[in-house]
Amino acid sequence: MCQHRPECPSAECEDREAAVTVACHPEQGWSLLCNGVVLFEDTGELLPDGRVIAPRRTVAHAA
Repeated sequence: MCQHRPECPSAECEDREAAVTVACHPEQGWSLLCNGVVLFEDTGELLPDGRVIAPRRTVAHAA
């Protein structure tokens, strides 16, 4: 999918979120990356093959 040089990380790579954003819909909470990954504002991901990557949220501790 990616036409950039150097090529962006593929959807299978650990650093897949480093790919270039090709569509951004902040009002809906998601962006499409050039490697086919849908990245959600809660840090969850939907990969091109349909796999879901759960959000990686940090836990806030009360002071």
